[in-house]
This record gives sequence, structure tokens and C-alpha cells, in this order.
Amino acid sequence: MPTRVCCCCSALRPRYKRLVDNIFPEDPKDGLVKADMEKLTFYAVSAPEKLDRIGSYLAERLSRDVVRHRSGYVLIAMEALDQLLMACHSQSIKPFVESFLHMVAKLLESGEPKLQVLGTNSFVKFANIEEDTPSYHRRYDFFVSRFSAMCHSCHSDPEIRTEIRIAGIRGIQGVVRKTVNDELRATIWEPQHMDKIVPSLLFNMQKIEEVDSRIGPPSSPSATDKEENPAVLAENCFRELLGRATFGNMNNAVRPVFAHLDHHKLWDPNEFAVHCFKIIMYSIQAQYSHHVIQEILGHLDARKKDAPRVRAGIIQVLLEAVAIAAKGSIGPTVLEVFNTLLKHLRLSVEFEANDLQGGSVGSVSLNTSSKDNDEKIVQNAIIQTIGFFGSNLPDYQRSEIMMFIMGKVPVFGTSTHTLDISQLGDLGTRRIQIMLLRSLLMVTSGYKAKTIVTALPGSFLDPLLSPSLMEDYELRQLVLEVMHNLMDRHDNRAKLRGIRIIPDVADLKIKREKICRQDTSFMKKNGQQLYRHIYLGCKEEDNVQKNYELLYTSLALITIELANEEVVIDLIRLAIALQDSAIINEDNLPMFHRCGIMALVAAYLNFVSQMIAVPAFCQHVSKVIEIRTMEAPYFLPEHIFRDKCMLPKSLEKHEKDLYFLTNKIAESLGGSGYSIERLSVPYVPQVTDEDRLSRRKSIVDTVSIQVDILSNNVPSDDVVSNTEEITFEALKKAIDTSGMEEQEKEKRRLVIEKFQKAPFEEIAAQCESKANLLHDRLAQILELTIRPPPSPSGTLTITSGHAQYQSVPVYEMKFPDLCVY
Repeated sequence: MPTRVCCCCSALRPRYKRLVDNIFPEDPKDGLVKADMEKLTFYAVSAPEKLDRIGSYLAERLSRDVVRHRSGYVLIAMEALDQLLMACHSQSIKPFVESFLHMVAKLLESGEPKLQVLGTNSFVKFANIEEDTPSYHRRYDFFVSRFSAMCHSCHSDPEIRTEIRIAGIRGIQGVVRKTVNDELRATIWEPQHMDKIVPSLLFNMQKIEEVDSRIGPPSSPSATDKEENPAVLAENCFRELLGRATFGNMNNAVRPVFAHLDHHKLWDPNEFAVHCFKIIMYSIQAQYSHHVIQEILGHLDARKKDAPRVRAGIIQVLLEAVAIAAKGSIGPTVLEVFNTLLKHLRLSVEFEANDLQGGSVGSVSLNTSSKDNDEKIVQNAIIQTIGFFGSNLPDYQRSEIMMFIMGKVPVFGTSTHTLDISQLGDLGTRRIQIMLLRSLLMVTSGYKAKTIVTALPGSFLDPLLSPSLMEDYELRQLVLEVMHNLMDRHDNRAKLRGIRIIPDVADLKIKREKICRQDTSFMKKNGQQLYRHIYLGCKEEDNVQKNYELLYTSLALITIELANEEVVIDLIRLAIALQDSAIINEDNLPMFHRCGIMALVAAYLNFVSQMIAVPAFCQHVSKVIEIRTMEAPYFLPEHIFRDKCMLPKSLEKHEKDLYFLTNKIAESLGGSGYSIERLSVPYVPQVTDEDRLSRRKSIVDTVSIQVDILSNNVPSDDVVSNTEEITFEALKKAIDTSGMEEQEKEKRRLVIEKFQKAPFEEIAAQCESKANLLHDRLAQILELTIRPPPSPSGTLTITSGHAQYQSVPVYEMKFPDLCVY
């Protein structure tokens, strides 16, 4: 019962107190006295200067009723406060608001859930009121702390617990709305507030039973769900908070998310983490996306020594964020993203290598194997992220990223790469090479350049082809696949998949355009380099079926995208050279590899003959394939790459009908107007330093010149040996006794470059002039006097890694493929 005041004392009391006392009935169950409430409201509006006194008196009564647990009168007081707030919008309301907030704080401090909910509801109503002028002294620190604590309520009754949590979330939402609309809104974004608000919302969001893992934005909750489900209401509030974030306070809102995920170990599994960052990326303004990506990268750096699955979880979150950011503004973080990811790729490979070295016995081995697999999860996540990010970049940025990644690939014998591999060892270095090339393959997927020069500039082509000479079939496969991505500008690769004899190439409906000048220029400059890598790639001993398939596709794509008449002739020369190498077998390849090369040549010549549509050429190729089908099926791809294919013991006894003959090809092409002079010159790849840099046997190391001196006038006793071997190095020293100094090295580099890029006619003319010089020098070395005898008395046999010249009279020798430096 309220305190009753006698009539005499009541008449002496201030009017505002009498009006306030009158709104309280004798029995609180009767509720607010509406008639007296209208009088109080009219008085407050008419005399706004009295609002602060009315508020103070109401606060005094409410505090007393709260202490005495008079809940009915507390409800009436708060109802009266709410009505006064809604009715009064003048500058004088500021002091009244202080009294109101003081009363709300009293309710929130009470231990009764009903009063806490009542105070929260009043605060939410107040938060929706737009004040005429900002308040420069009002702070909401207490409300942030109290509402956050309510979000973590652990009341024993589930219904009451849910009610309190919902009230806490709605209170936080009210604080955000009130402060954001205030000119002093920056205070709510301070770290001490965000560290309470964001984890409270995330704590309630974890209760969502089904996490939306779709690529698109998570679905917005309905109005009914917002009021009943703390998780849905918290998510809605979290979206609203992020949507109001600006450039200066974005990071303060995101960092507590990482702290919450770390504390509750939510990176493994990371479904909730992915869900959170999807909400973040879709809620913030698009121009701020790069801030979130930078924060994720920074957190990945901070957790670089954590368990592999934790790092994989963070990288997966980065992938989801990048997938959304790539559609809008990514900002200046492109290279930073790739640099950080490649750094963590190296760290993962290093951890994997250390685990392999450390775990070799017993249970440690089992533990190491588990870690090993986990590191592979990290590596695959990084590659997937790099590929997805790169494939969504514009072309000009993608070209830069391709160069950036290629610059990281370590090549044995060089220091041009920028990745620290000092701790990796050979196994780790191979692993990082594969990982980087897989990343590059992902980035180049779907890349379409108008000209091949744009896709494969010299600064990119040279380092890309270096790994293609390494003694690792997987590396060579990746290099070829990257080249296919860049070379296939009309999506023909899928039609060429698998090495086979195509009955009718027209059925493939291959798309192609006329070769432009830029592409023609590219082939003149880099064609020999491409041919060389294909030629040497076919002769690797560890090739598997996929290698031959990719090499065949390379030849086919060059034919489709870059071949004019001159290039077609070069490609046919290359194919015939491969056939000859398989027959002669100077590299001592196993029979499977020799037959594989023969099958590749058959498949390609069948393809190119139909592409250029020369009837006589097609007829010759078809006839050879037909004979092979009956007599030597192991020379065809459909048979040699089949399991348990019968292989021949040797190839020496095979008839010429089983081989593609240069003279018949030249005859058929000559009749159709092709320039066939070059077909008579065997293809020999140019010698470069790449062979040494790739840890494979250099062509130069295999070149030797064997000189047979056969003379009837010299007694056999005096002949110590009828065959003298002179290596290339010995010959060079004999010619130039001054050694290879800097000037000579530069001269040699220029010669190699000229042989790679100069026109064939110029090279042929130079070689012929050099042949005479070599002839004279050889005569001096061997102390022979060369005079044309009536019958040859001296013969010379030259053997190299790529060709063998029959014994011929010395005075008739020419050396078109050798050069004297």
C-alpha cells in the first residue's frame, strides 16, 4: 500500500508530487490510474521545466518499491515513465532521461528476472526515441556490461533463461541503435565495449541447430523467429551492428570474433566460423571487405604454429571471405593475400618435412602420419584459396599474380626464386614446387588472353619451362597443364583429352581463328624453345601415360592456336625426330617408352594431317596406321597404354612400312605448295643452360666426336687405336687455349640465343661457313693432311646425343648442326 498523506499535508506538497502520487492506486492490481496519468502528462508538456523533478520523484518512489519488492507499483512507475518519454520531446527532457536511466539501471541490477525484462523493455522503447539534440555527457557503459551479462544467463529454468537472454540481446540492440544515431556514437565502438557485445551475440548464435553453409548470403530471419529464438535475434543484431560499422571502427568489431572462436576452439570444425564470416562479409559495406581479409591474414600469421586443422580452418574461412569479396572491392590486399598464403604453404611443407624426419619409429610414426595428412589438408586449402582468388581477379591482376607465383618456384641451381627453402631439403623442395605449380594451375584456369604474347610473355615462359626438364614426372605434368590453360583460347582442350587415333577430326568441331601477327612473331621468337621442351619431355625415363597425353595435347594446341605453314613444317620435323629417337634409342629408354613415343607420333601426325587437309599426306599417315594395326599394334596409343599390352623385344627388325617416312611426307606436302626444304634437315634441339639447372643430363655432356682413321698404308701395329674420342670440352680447349673468360661467355650466350630465335636460313648459312673452319681445325688436331685422293683413305664418324652421321670421306664432311665458339 502506498503511504497515505493527510489532506493538510497534501495541500502543502508541490503539485508535481501530488500528480505523481495520484497515478498510483491503492491496490496495484488496478493498474495505472489513466485519468490522473493524463493530468500528469498534460502538466509535464505544459511545464517541461518540471520534467526533471517529476523524473526524480518517480525514481525515488521506484527505488523504494524495488527494495520493498512491491513489483506492482514498480510496473506502474515504469509505465508512467514510458508514457512521459513518448509524450515529451523538448530540450528539457535531458535531465528526465537521466532519472529514467537510473530507474532502468535499478531494475537491471535486481535479481528478479521479471524486473530485468521490464527494465530492458523500457530501455528499448527509449532507444527508439529520436532526441532533438545530442547528449554530450551520457554514457552507456553500465548498460553494455549488464545486457552482455544477461546474454550469458545460466538460470536453472530453461524458459526463464531464454527470456533473460532475449532481453539481453534486445538491450544490446537498443544500445547500438541509440549510440549510432548519437553524435557520440564512436564510444560504442571502443574495444572495451566491442569485447563484450560481440562475444555475447556470438555465444547466442552458436545455438543455431542448422548452420547455413551456402555460398550465397545467409537467409534473413522472420519477424516471429526474432522474438522467440535468442540465436536468430542475436544474428539479426550482429548483422545490424556490422551494417553500421564504418572505416574507422570496422576492425574493432571484427577482432572480438577471432578471440571468441579461439577461446571456444571453433576453428576445428569450422562450420560456425565460416557462418560468422559469411554474415560479416555480407553485412559490411563492400568497400570495407579488404579490412576483414587483412584481419584474417593477420590472425593466420598469429596462429601459424597451431595444429594443422586449426590453420586449415582459418584458411577455409579466408576462402569464403575471398569468394564474397572478389565480387566487389578487394582493395590493395591482392599481393598481400598471395604472399601470406605462399608463406604459409612453405611453412606447412616445412612442418611436414620435419615430421617425416622426426617420426620414424613405433607410435611416433603413427602420430607423424596423422600430422602428415593434416598438413596436406592445410596445403590443399591454401591451393584452393589461391586458385579461387586468382580466378576471380581481372586479367591484368591475374597476370601479375602468375608472375608472382612463378617467381616463388625454386629451380635447382638458380637463386632467382624469392621463397626461402633453406630448411626444406630435397624432398621438401620438390613438395613446394608441386604445391606452387598446382597453385599456378588454379590461377591460370579459365584465363583467356587475346594474344599468346599476353598469356606467355618471355619473362614468364622461360621460368615456367625450366621445371619441365626436371627429373620428376609430376612437375612436368603440371607445367604442361599450365601451358594448356594459357594456350587454349578457344576451349578445345576437352575435345583433345586422351591420346588416340581420331578417325575424323572434323567431328570434334574444333574452334580456331586465323593466326594473328603477334602469334606469328611469338612462334618465330619462342617456337624452338617450345619444340625443345616437348622433344626432351618425350624422352624422360619416368614418363607415364598422362605425360604422353599432355605432350600430345601440347602439340595439338600449338597446331590449332599458333600454326602457320612454317610452324606446321617444324612440328612435323619434331614428330619425325621423335620417331627416329625411339628407333635409334640413344638414351637407352625402356621398350614401353619407345613404343609410347611411337604412339604419340602416330596420334599427332594423324591429327595434323587432317587439320591441314592434304590428301596425299593423310593417305600416307592412314596407310602406316593401318599397317601398324595389323602388324604392330603396340605402336598405337589405343594398345600401348592398355594394361598388359604385349611389347616387342626390339625394333630393329621392323619394316619401313611401319614408320612415317620423311621423303613421302615431303613429296605429299610439296605437291600442295608447302615449302619442304626444311623437312630434309633433321630436327636437333638447341643446347641451353637449362639442362644443367634442372639436374638432368645435359645434351652437351653427351656430345662426342669419334674419328675413325682407316688407312691401308698404315700398319696395324702402329695404330694404337682406330677410334679416338674427343669430347666437346677437349675440342673447345684445343681451339681456344686462352680459356673461357667473360668475353667468351658472353659470346657463347649470344650464339645460343641466336640459334634459338634467328631464322633458319641465317643459321644454316652460318653453320656451313663454320663447318669449313671446323674441318681445318680437326685436321690440325689430328695432324692430317687432307688432299682429295682418288679413293677415300680417311673417314670420320660423328656421334652425338641426337644424331649419328655415317662414315664419309673427311674432305667431303660438312657440319650443319655444330658451331665453333
